[in-house]
Amino acid sequence: MMAISCFRKLFVRLFILTFFLLPISCVISKDVWIAEDQILADVYSKKNMPAAVDIKPISKQIINLPEKGPLKITVEDAILMALENNRSLLVERINPFIQKTFEDQELAVFDPIVNAGASIRRDDSKTLNPSGSYSDSSVNDVFAGSISLKQFFPTGTFVEVATVTKTTDSDQYSTQYASTRLGLSVTQSILQGYGTDVNLARLRQSQLETDITQYELRGFSESLLAQVETTYWDYALSLRQMEIVEESLKLARQQITETEEMIRVGATAEAELAAVQAEVAAQQQGLIDAKSTLESNRLRLIRLLNPSGDNPWERDIILVHPPTLPEIKYDEVGAHVAVAMRMRPEMNQARIDIQKNDIEIVRTKNGLLPQMDLFITLGKTGYANSFSGSVNDIKDDSYDMMVGLNFEYPIFNRNASAQQRRVLLSKDRAEMALDNLKQIIALDVRNAYIEINRTKEQISASTATRKFQEEKLRIETEKFRVGRSTNLFVAQVQRDLLVSRINEVRAVVNYLKATVHFYRMEGSLLERRGINAHGHSPVKM
Repeated sequence: MMAISCFRKLFVRLFILTFFLLPISCVISKDVWIAEDQILADVYSKKNMPAAVDIKPISKQIINLPEKGPLKITVEDAILMALENNRSLLVERINPFIQKTFEDQELAVFDPIVNAGASIRRDDSKTLNPSGSYSDSSVNDVFAGSISLKQFFPTGTFVEVATVTKTTDSDQYSTQYASTRLGLSVTQSILQGYGTDVNLARLRQSQLETDITQYELRGFSESLLAQVETTYWDYALSLRQMEIVEESLKLARQQITETEEMIRVGATAEAELAAVQAEVAAQQQGLIDAKSTLESNRLRLIRLLNPSGDNPWERDIILVHPPTLPEIKYDEVGAHVAVAMRMRPEMNQARIDIQKNDIEIVRTKNGLLPQMDLFITLGKTGYANSFSGSVNDIKDDSYDMMVGLNFEYPIFNRNASAQQRRVLLSKDRAEMALDNLKQIIALDVRNAYIEINRTKEQISASTATRKFQEEKLRIETEKFRVGRSTNLFVAQVQRDLLVSRINEVRAVVNYLKATVHFYRMEGSLLERRGINAHGHSPVKM
């Protein structure tokens, strides 16, 4: 019961001390808190970043697709569906939020901390008298309690406001002895650890890491968009290829009918039937392959779009617009290279890495300095035979004050020197990596530019080839009907026509895919498709 009573007394005292301490601490540190808030506000105001998952169309678009039945979509619908439903993108969107938690951790260094403690101690001891024998034992009960508020500021300042109370109840005295002290302690780093540039370095680096995750998300989004468009056009090619093979197979079967009729009337030898039968078998094989390719591309597109429904894998896809040749005018290649230098996410990530190294140089350079701290401690203590009396006695003119310096410096300081050298070397490496990346990107854009021109020229060439093959088949068929050709020659020409028709569609699809690849190498694919995402503005060095 005695211990419970003592704890109750201590709790009441600490509760009173809390209200006594907090107003004083707020007055003392008010100006410092305002300064810190301004510093941290300046840090965040330089970012002005959009939300971490802000990947959406510039103009609001709504897709209303049924949850069952075939998907009837345009390429624009496919892009919007992927940005909304693709599971890989949903996973990547979480990364900036995860990185943002590290910013909060670095910011927590400047959070105020409240510390409170209470203790009860009993000393039951004996003392020696001058004759060397033990005197009567004494019992001392000591009740102690403390509460403090402390905070570290970006200026390199550590402030602590604390109050400590102590009451001693001894059977050797008729009354209790109580003391209460209210103190303020300020420690300011003068050399190592001085200034906001050093103390906010980790926070600023963490914010840059968040920027990097934003650019990584942008790069992933561009890659996903390119996959969607490429797969969309591959699926369109597969559809058209199957239609062409079916038409060719129908033509080959018609050729069998004509050949059988000519054999029946004696216009041609029976041996001519084998060639056209072989062609039909070959066309059937081609049809099987075309159906397999079509199904594979459909499944790939379903995976990218991730449509709603219980079983999306079984849903058919109907393309609204077949592959057609777009009217696009390109600038000279140097202008597109310049755009890539500004827009490519890899370039901006490399620039941020250099910025991180610059901040780390400031931090490690500060580590080369000796540690010298100026400290000031002020306090007032009240004494009385009760807790309340000791609190009231604080108003007296008595006080204590201490001012001093702490100095510390490792003789060789190898650790700080090694960190500084490593950071300088890392910066040199990052700058060289940026120069190397510039060359790689320039090469990527120029190769993609060449591919666009090549595929565009292939369109007209493949169209001409298809027209010549159609005429060649017409002539060879007429020759066969008048007995001047054979089914073998007709089958060969039919096969050539089939290949040329597929190649003509493939040339258009290749051009569309080359355009997508070129825009991705340029870093402008999202903007050209009307998608808003973080990273459209280049990082300034």
